[in-house]
Amino acid sequence: MEEELQMIYDEFKNSNSKTLGHLENELVKIRAGKASPAMLQGVMIDYYGSPTPLQQVANVSTMDARTITVQPWEKNTLNDISRGIINANLGFAPQNNGEVILISVPPLTEERRRDLVKKAKAEGEHAKVGIRNNRKDALDMVKDLKNEGLSEDLMKDAENEVQQMTNLFIKKIDELIESKEKEVMTI
Repeated sequence: MEEELQMIYDEFKNSNSKTLGHLENELVKIRAGKASPAMLQGVMIDYYGSPTPLQQVANVSTMDARTITVQPWEKNTLNDISRGIINANLGFAPQNNGEVILISVPPLTEERRRDLVKKAKAEGEHAKVGIRNNRKDALDMVKDLKNEGLSEDLMKDAENEVQQMTNLFIKKIDELIESKEKEVMTI
């Protein structure tokens, strides 16, 4: 029974780590007023008829704190890249000069900063829901073990262990959101 419990704990930690990793990826996309290649991470380009990540068809870098440059490996993909950036709905207006695509990152207004903080908090709430769903799955597995002969005391200990891990992951999520909020609100 101890081995089965340990497997449940490991699976629970693994699922929660994936949820935390997803949250970190989503928070990277929320910009804090400074240009970053990560802002274009989710952009997909129609590359010869198949959707392809932007990073696989171009070199994305920053020229300065307010400008992102996209240097395509093939010049004939410039229009497709511009279209992909616009379709990604990031609020950027790419400028095509025939060689590279320049994206000006406008400074954030106070209202826009508040919206970004709300978005970060919403992502945090989604992550917390994911953690709670993982907890429910783990507790269901513990209950299944009870039906297979797990003692009442071991079941209570397992439930407490799962809850402590849940609290730990929820605290990590809160810390990530708090840190992102400070980053976004700092001018």
